[in-house]
Amino acid sequence: MRLKLKAYGFLIIVILSICSWGFHAHKTIHKHAIHTLPIEMISFFQFHAQEIEDKSVLADKRRYTDTTEACKHYIDIDLYGVDPFDSVPKTWFRAKTKFTEDTLKSRGILPWVINWEYKKLVWAMDSGSIEQVIKHAADIGHYISDACVPLHTTYNYNGQFTNQKGIHALWESRIPESFSSNYNFYTGKAKYIEKPLDYAWNMIFESNLLLGATLNLEKEITQKYLHNTKFKMASTNGKIHAQYTSEFISDYNSALNGMVERRLQQSVLSVGSFWYSAWVDAGQPNLELLRSLTDTAYIITKPKHTPHRIHE
Repeated sequence: MRLKLKAYGFLIIVILSICSWGFHAHKTIHKHAIHTLPIEMISFFQFHAQEIEDKSVLADKRRYTDTTEACKHYIDIDLYGVDPFDSVPKTWFRAKTKFTEDTLKSRGILPWVINWEYKKLVWAMDSGSIEQVIKHAADIGHYISDACVPLHTTYNYNGQFTNQKGIHALWESRIPESFSSNYNFYTGKAKYIEKPLDYAWNMIFESNLLLGATLNLEKEITQKYLHNTKFKMASTNGKIHAQYTSEFISDYNSALNGMVERRLQQSVLSVGSFWYSAWVDAGQPNLELLRSLTDTAYIITKPKHTPHRIHE
């Protein structure tokens, strides 16, 4: 019988990103979201599929160069009290009136960012360029996917307050990288979203409901492991670090009972549905007629009509 993990007198540095999903998962989500789209949209997205996949991870890369980026990827909803989803107003203006903009940004602004990016995507499809549609489709897909991750809804985002440091990328990177080739990504067709902001909040609510199991199951599995069976030493770029063993990753994934796969599936369907809804709200334009910013004859025009949603 394997013994309980003991405390060690040195810092375990786990080669785990604290960004979102991991590059592999984000690219996978965007790739499969394209297949949820209707025939009127799918040819444009398939033609630009590789670029959309590549740009799906730019939001994470911007975190290293843009000081305003990090707060867009999460919301520490547990910092808002016992009933946080009742405490925080859903609209940005009411929320910042109640808590101040600085407070909101210090605790993460993910649901509002999804709503803002949605409006940008509607505009891009209505009056923008090929490059702008690709950029905003990739960015909103990234933030939507983040909202489907339980650890993006808590101040304890990496298990740093529960002696579980490293759990963030274990859940959203190591498990998908190890098992996603066997996942079923057929989620059905994209659906029109009546209220994008409400939808964003609901994704976060559903993710937060899974937070307890995400943390508690990792603790239960850890009880069965010695240090040298939970972690193995590895070298990356000349630096020695510890990383989870394949056995531990597999056991934790089994304990989660398909949670990661289901949240990936939800991400795929949600990303596709936001893309589709933006296209509908833009007036269902022929995306094949969009011009490129590199075209010298291209001129940014005023919107052909007022998009359906101009309010928060």
